[in-house]
Amino acid sequence: MDSPHGAGVSAEDFGLKGPRGWAFRGVRLDAAPRSLIAVEGPSGSGRTCLLLALTGRMKPAEGHAEVGGERLPRRMAAVRRFSALGQVSGVSELDPALTVAEHLRERALLGRWFDGSVRALLRSPAERRAEAKAAIARALKEAGLDLGALPKGERTSVRDLERLEALRLSVALALIGRPRLIGVDDIDLKLSDAERAEAWALLRSVADAGTTVIAVCSQAPGDADITVRSTEDAHGIPTDDVRTDMSTTGPVPGDGARQNDEEGAGDAFAETGRA
Repeated sequence: MDSPHGAGVSAEDFGLKGPRGWAFRGVRLDAAPRSLIAVEGPSGSGRTCLLLALTGRMKPAEGHAEVGGERLPRRMAAVRRFSALGQVSGVSELDPALTVAEHLRERALLGRWFDGSVRALLRSPAERRAEAKAAIARALKEAGLDLGALPKGERTSVRDLERLEALRLSVALALIGRPRLIGVDDIDLKLSDAERAEAWALLRSVADAGTTVIAVCSQAPGDADITVRSTEDAHGIPTDDVRTDMSTTGPVPGDGARQNDEEGAGDAFAETGRA
């Protein structure tokens, strides 16, 4: 099987409006395939909405984006087919009552029915089991999750996992279907400095291996290829009550140079490039 190839992500004046106003607006970015894209900002600043919009899960209200050659919002379903979500609160959370093995088997089974070709479905049960086992093993390796190191091995319940272990499991589940793009929410929530460094090293390795990563965080790492930062409204009004302005550091559509200063209130997310 060919190695995964990441999806390029670009946006121009991209915005999404919710019941209480703009979740985000004016997003401009241009990220190459295999990039690590950090979306930085406080809770309630539109970070998760941007993640879901760029992975085809929420419909934008203005502007456009192109993900893996598919234009949003017109091709949202196409983007969903080659993107996957790790942990996203309220959308793709782990079930604390299930074991690690149950989560892995369920994801492999869902991938077989919803992502597989007709030819794949016609393979013998033994062939399908072998393929699922291989896919799980590969995803666990890429996510750096050692089942043997867990308290009860693969029978460990999610509720008994440490925060970083749960993150690795969610990334492994996202990688089982060999997506071109994965999105992960609250990457640094409740992690120590050492754990935060491990989490970012994990996502950096996933991106370097070929899968584009979009990660929501409160503080972006210095080695992110693109950093999209949320800013307050021009009048200092809390961003969860009005539109969120964002600025981006890094390549911007139509600008080959790297841009290091944040945009003003008219450009909602700003982008920062890796040196």
